[in-house]
Amino acid sequence: MKKILAVLLALSAFIPSGFGQDDEIRPAAIGISFFLNDFTTPDRIRTSSLSQVLANKSWAKPKQTSPGLAFSYFKGLRKHIDFAGTLAGSFVRYPFLNRQPFYNDRFLLEGDASLNLKMFSEKYWVSPYLIAGVGGHMYGGKYFGAFLPLGMGLKVNFYDETHLFITSQYRVPVTTGTSSYHFFNQIGLAGSIGKKKEPKVITPPTPPVDTDKDGIIDSLDKCPTVPGLAKYEGCPIPDTDKDGLNDEEDKCPTVPGLARYQGCPIPDTDKDGINDEEDKCPTVPGLARYQGCPLVDTDNDGVPDEEDKCPTVPGPKENFGCPEIKQEEIKKVDYAANNIYFATGKYVLLAKSFKGLADVAQILKDNPQLKLAIDGHTDYVGTDESNQALSENRANAVKNYLVKQGVDESRLIVTGHGESEPIADNKTAAGRQKNRRVELKLNY
Repeated sequence: MKKILAVLLALSAFIPSGFGQDDEIRPAAIGISFFLNDFTTPDRIRTSSLSQVLANKSWAKPKQTSPGLAFSYFKGLRKHIDFAGTLAGSFVRYPFLNRQPFYNDRFLLEGDASLNLKMFSEKYWVSPYLIAGVGGHMYGGKYFGAFLPLGMGLKVNFYDETHLFITSQYRVPVTTGTSSYHFFNQIGLAGSIGKKKEPKVITPPTPPVDTDKDGIIDSLDKCPTVPGLAKYEGCPIPDTDKDGLNDEEDKCPTVPGLARYQGCPIPDTDKDGINDEEDKCPTVPGLARYQGCPLVDTDNDGVPDEEDKCPTVPGPKENFGCPEIKQEEIKKVDYAANNIYFATGKYVLLAKSFKGLADVAQILKDNPQLKLAIDGHTDYVGTDESNQALSENRANAVKNYLVKQGVDESRLIVTGHGESEPIADNKTAAGRQKNRRVELKLNY
């Protein structure tokens, strides 16, 4: 191995060298390299696992690999894509699958063509890359096989014409009867072939130019075509906020404004986000939807109309701006709800329901702001559709009675729930009776 490395270093001494990396596409090059074929490590990985091999440090030792020499040809196709062709020879005891091993080493000739997908172009000294291609081999003069070389590499540019390359490939068999998995680990030197790069011609510096004649030469002038001042590096007095007033006259140089406010924006005295020219209440914070004025509270109960569920009737904030409903009125409504009776299976109100409902009608007439929710419910006897219809009809029967008693229809909200909201067990007669109900609830 030492002799091979010495030969490679000697070869590199005869390859022309230069300086700089001007071209971004790799020139054609040929190289010679030393490599090790490793059949042992892939076999251990496939029989156990990669994690076990790493944990047990059971990868192949150098003496368990087969050394050889290879010749390569490289040619850039794009900035980040190179073509690589390699012909490699070594003596090895090739481990064919399903075959007794050979008793001695035989000559293995391998060739492959691949693409190198580089991270950087040729203008960088170091560039890692990925390898993918196709290849084939001849072993002992009569065994032929095909494989896919997959791996990664590293290219280090010494000069324009010389570079070091290091690769590690995992060669995956295509013809599994005559090919085996193995690592192909390679290090070598390559030199460019073909026409050498022309030396750069250094143009003498041009004399200083001052295009805008402001006394500041163009190389130091940040605005070479517009006359300016030295304190602004050759540029005119700036207008940072682009409001038409230069910074030396602008009292708000970083915020666009108006000349009548000396470059500052239209003021917002009350800091409500609405400038004074559009604010109808410029000294009192307000909202845009009220043209800069505060929230409206029509009934002066301390709850703004936006939050007040009863904006025209004073009420405490705890009740969302609505008056509190008297407990005796709630009790009367609950009593009426618990004493609503219908003919069996029908929605005809029985006379014994009228007294309680008359009290409810009187409460509504005494409190014109109140509304009443009427919710009809049934038990689960019958179909969903029939129960839904029955619950709606019974709730409407209560509504119709109250309308006849002088209650405005718009204050009554009727909903039928069918059998969907039971409050007791439908499997018992007592439970079904409780589920057949009309609920009444006062609200604003």
